[in-house]
Amino acid sequence: MKTSRMWLLAFFSIVLFSNQIAAQQWKGKWIGLASQDTNLTNIWAGFRKDFNIDRLPKQAIAKIAVDSKYWLYVNDKLVVFEGGLKRGPNPSDTYYDEVDISKHLKKGSNTIAIKVWYFGKHGFSHHSSGKLGLLFDLQSEKFELYSDNSWLVKRLVEYQSAPGKEPNFRLPESNILYDARLGNQGWYSSEGKLTSFEPAIEHGAFGSAPWNKLVKRPIPLWKDFGLKAFRSQDIVRKGDTIICKLPYNMQFTPYFDIEANAGDSIHIVTDNYLYYNGSAENLRAAYIAKNGRQQYESLGWINGHMLYVIVPEHVKINQLMFRETGYDTEFTGFFECSDPFFNTLWQKAARTLYITMRDTYMDCPDRERAQWTGDVVLEAQEAFYTLDPSSHALARKWLYELIGWQKADGVLFSPVPAGNWDKELPDQALASIGYYGIWMYYMHTGDKQVLQDLYPAIQKYISLWEKDKEGLVLLREGGWQWGDWGEHKDMLLLYNLWYYLALKGSYLMADEMGYKEDMHRIGAEMKQFKQTFNQRFWNGTAYRNPSYSGKTDDRVHALAVLADIADKNKYDLILDVFSKQEHASPYMEKYVFEAMYKMRQPGLANARHKKRFAEMVNNPNFTTLFEGWGIGKDGYGGGTINHAWSGGGLTIMSSEVCGIKPLEPGYKTFSVTPQLGDLSFAKAKVSSIKGEIESAITQSANQMTVTFNVPKGTTAVFELPLKEYTSILINGVPVDDAIQKGKIAVRNSDGQWILPEGKWEIKISI
Repeated sequence: MKTSRMWLLAFFSIVLFSNQIAAQQWKGKWIGLASQDTNLTNIWAGFRKDFNIDRLPKQAIAKIAVDSKYWLYVNDKLVVFEGGLKRGPNPSDTYYDEVDISKHLKKGSNTIAIKVWYFGKHGFSHHSSGKLGLLFDLQSEKFELYSDNSWLVKRLVEYQSAPGKEPNFRLPESNILYDARLGNQGWYSSEGKLTSFEPAIEHGAFGSAPWNKLVKRPIPLWKDFGLKAFRSQDIVRKGDTIICKLPYNMQFTPYFDIEANAGDSIHIVTDNYLYYNGSAENLRAAYIAKNGRQQYESLGWINGHMLYVIVPEHVKINQLMFRETGYDTEFTGFFECSDPFFNTLWQKAARTLYITMRDTYMDCPDRERAQWTGDVVLEAQEAFYTLDPSSHALARKWLYELIGWQKADGVLFSPVPAGNWDKELPDQALASIGYYGIWMYYMHTGDKQVLQDLYPAIQKYISLWEKDKEGLVLLREGGWQWGDWGEHKDMLLLYNLWYYLALKGSYLMADEMGYKEDMHRIGAEMKQFKQTFNQRFWNGTAYRNPSYSGKTDDRVHALAVLADIADKNKYDLILDVFSKQEHASPYMEKYVFEAMYKMRQPGLANARHKKRFAEMVNNPNFTTLFEGWGIGKDGYGGGTINHAWSGGGLTIMSSEVCGIKPLEPGYKTFSVTPQLGDLSFAKAKVSSIKGEIESAITQSANQMTVTFNVPKGTTAVFELPLKEYTSILINGVPVDDAIQKGKIAVRNSDGQWILPEGKWEIKISI
């Protein structure tokens, strides 16, 4: 199918989507404070509506849109803790939430109150509309309630910006100061006094600028783990400083119950602010006490292993607590093996993955909170193996946002959403739209709609890449020729290999959607590309750009293997490169490991994994993995201690060691190809969309046993991990008998067998 025709189809899809939104006939109006207050930074407002209900509805879905965050109270009960998503799905529009409040309503008098936090500035994860606004629209079969100038509002002057250094420019959030002397904590209560309220100002109906079209929140509301008290043994007080140890590095909001004097000043930070801040000013909080006993929860989430509460020594601490919140998913994936190192790696990597998931995937939760698209390629795949399928929505959101922010000239950039960054990282963009990005998403989810919606924009971006007369791409300037952290980057080769993997993804997408013309065109380009690449850059011992003067790049060789640019006759020489060159950052190291498994060298892959990640895995002080090989000046990019691109082991352990990988979209067919190397035991569980897949492998000098299940509606392809054996039993039956009786089928002559749904045990005697 020609690209122009596909763009036309995409255009009509957008028009249809817009008409569907308009057909909802929103009745609510955008409301806010007086206009002179709306252009300031870090503004908090309280909205309130009192109303009566004669008949209770079975369902009462409220549609709520804000810039930037909100907390919803219904009849004095906190129903939503931090609603709203950072803007936006594209440079113009805004997300909205849907919340069913029916179970919180009562006959007679009711009160709804909404606390709104307006960031008032751009960041690497947020595009500010420029105006505080709230839109509420509830239309049920029993009653209607929508925002207009009958709602009351007041500026919550007790919320201010903390004095001192501001967070670095990447963060749209501000440091929150709460002055309890000014606060009326009962303003949202049905029993509270309506002081300082005034009628809300109407700013326009649905679709009004600056919020424009509204897009339904594509991910769940946050999981609230509830307030939990710090254990007494985890609290140490040293003069005016109280240090509280958290169970692990988490996204949390701190809470305290204290007795203090009016005007006492309290400061709230974490160890990630004080010591492991990625060389940038991050987020903190402050509190000014009123007189007497008081409770407070600072609503801007922070993260770290330790909470520091700095208070005057005379302040009495009655209780210190924390509320963890995060993406609503479960750790249903699992891995365990005979080597404690990889067990610890898995645990730390899983914790790191989770702390980098919220409004978007993030690089780190402290310095930036930014959706660098190359990072997400790794994070999304880690989530497929670690979390339940509810996590898939965050990857889907990433892909739609990447394309939603595409520039008119076709350029893709990241991070998005963003209000103060628009630079293209060519290699990360290619990774996202290619085999390891959108195609891997499709293989794990079976979500074909994403391919159909985004394919035209992907082709527009690919068409921007200039080529030489032999078909290889030129070094694209972009906005930042990054490639990876570290040195010895053979950039022209890296760009060409990422481009080839993007072509591979497009070829597979075109084939899947029946775009035969595109498929043949791309296939021919790939064939010529591979031949030319090898002729020009393979020097007999390694891949190198003749004009490149640095050390041989291990990253290049990993991508060449994974892209099938490097044929098997080059594997021994490439393994020699891997044995001598260690330049990849943790971001690219995952691809090195994967290439080594593809070359059937699990022992070497395990050894390199242990060597390179030893410092961060063996460090007893941290539950998460670092951005670089060290911390701070010994790391990369500022050296944060929580960066999920280091968690490639989550993917590697399940997909390569235990060998569980989708072969057809949505796990209709999947492989079980274990490669334990020097491990004597390994087991994994993967929560696919077809059901849980569990595999366990044990091996000794004379036997290997593999057990696994094949969920209903799926088929497994088992690949024999050993080339030499004396006998094979499948569920206690010799393999030849099993084939003859039709219990399994031979896929090819390379020792691959097709197994239907059920439980399987394969015993291989050596």
